[in-house]
Amino acid sequence: MSTVFHPAGTLAAGPLELDLTPERAGWAYSGLKVLALPPGGSHTLATGEDEAIVLPLMGGLSAQVDGAAFVLQGRADVFTSLTDFLYLPRECRAELTSAAGGRFAIATARAQERLAPRRYGAEHVQVTLRGAGACSREPRNYALGNGVATDRLLLVEVITPGGNFSSYPPHKHDTHTEHERELEELYYFRMRREGGTGYHRQYTAGTRPEPMDLLTEVRTGDVVLVPHGYHGPCIAPPGEDMYYLNVMAGPQRDGVWLMTDDPAYSWVRETWASSAVDDRLPMTGGN
Repeated sequence: MSTVFHPAGTLAAGPLELDLTPERAGWAYSGLKVLALPPGGSHTLATGEDEAIVLPLMGGLSAQVDGAAFVLQGRADVFTSLTDFLYLPRECRAELTSAAGGRFAIATARAQERLAPRRYGAEHVQVTLRGAGACSREPRNYALGNGVATDRLLLVEVITPGGNFSSYPPHKHDTHTEHERELEELYYFRMRREGGTGYHRQYTAGTRPEPMDLLTEVRTGDVVLVPHGYHGPCIAPPGEDMYYLNVMAGPQRDGVWLMTDDPAYSWVRETWASSAVDDRLPMTGGN
């Protein structure tokens, strides 16, 4: 099995359906936990060296953080709603409790500065429609260019309707230049249909000494790591709406995401001008 592809359940630990630290990933900054809580269930989270964003995937929760109380209403479904979310700084302790139960992503990044904990409402999320035609998708910026303060952590959801491509054209962000930022990225997938399947592609850029050539099926709960190189497309077959959560962090602390396309696919963006955005988008409804 490739070390950049982790099927659902292979990194589970107790109530954590996924426990991916930078150390387990083999890199320096980005991580992700997925916490499943039964009705009335609780979990104590110590952030240590990491900052974190608690993002409800299904359900809501209350949090006690260093003596302060926060409530997240959450949502029923990642495909139809945005959600409120909670920023946690490094070196804090949070008690997370869900009265009705649910599933919660905890995106992390190795942090230097200790910021204050803060709840953000769904109105802070920046929703855009990117691409056109069969390249139409719905990015939702939770911590990227929308005024949410983090030390390093960038966090984005993307919805891809069945039959469409996203993360396309293939692009990379593994070098620090005027046009690119060095960012570790991971993809956490969920499919709308139970048992649904999509596809993900990534490959080595140029003459990198670490070869990578991955084309894999992805299902709900699977994770793909992007340490370097071009990634894309993510393919949602007809009838298979796809969700993924992108967690990104790198050595820079400027909150900037810059990438460069694979020149072999530069023509893709030129086709968008002659096509309309998929009328199934946005899928985003009320909170």
